[in-house]
Amino acid sequence: MLDLNSRSQTSGHVNAAIDAALVATNAATPPRSYLGGSRLGHACERALQFEFVKAPKDEGADFDGRLLRIFGIGHALEDVAVAWLRAAGFDLYTRRGGSEHGEQFGFSVAGGRIRGHVDGVFAGGPTIPGMAFPALWECKTMNAKSWRETSSKGVAVSKPIYAAQIAVYQAYMDAIVPGVADNAALFTAINKDTAELHHELVPFNAELAQRMSDRGVRILAATDAGDLLPRIAAQPDHFECRFCPWAKRCWAQPA
Repeated sequence: MLDLNSRSQTSGHVNAAIDAALVATNAATPPRSYLGGSRLGHACERALQFEFVKAPKDEGADFDGRLLRIFGIGHALEDVAVAWLRAAGFDLYTRRGGSEHGEQFGFSVAGGRIRGHVDGVFAGGPTIPGMAFPALWECKTMNAKSWRETSSKGVAVSKPIYAAQIAVYQAYMDAIVPGVADNAALFTAINKDTAELHHELVPFNAELAQRMSDRGVRILAATDAGDLLPRIAAQPDHFECRFCPWAKRCWAQPA
């Protein structure tokens, strides 16, 4: 007699083994010892404090296997996008010295307490209206709904945290790659569901970069002083709070 459940059981067992390995690897990875430049645009400064000091997350809020698989697919698709852009004639560097084994491009400020790593820097490429070199490259992968919103509204409106990241990276990378803040960055969004691509030139927003830099300093200073910065909301059912891995810890603290 055929076992009609065998395939689903096999899938479940294999997935459980994969997810267990991913969770174990993630747990063994040393946590960041710095405030990530890519995170400065996060809506809540208190959440960034918890993240910076590596406060334990609420029970059940750690990354599970499915989410770690999503992250892994995103990283793999970014590598594919690098190959596509290079094949199209772009002189794209993702690591120092041009070697795939070199150190990733990045910056370190505030005594190493704020750092960032960029996806790439264009040194040249095809003639694209409005694009000049050198130029920062940032790539994100998204589901279809998020991608449609980003491609229709633009990154600054649809994904302000990414816009903040780009501005901060342009500002701090200019000392390492002179001129990168003078030229618009290229933001690439990959639709994970359809393989559609959205490319957008993002001019340097000096005011945004300064606000985010000031924010980073404020977070470091408050943390050093043992002070909790204000949370983003007045009620725990706020959208950002409902998805925050430190929500219980936060709302157990004074406002």
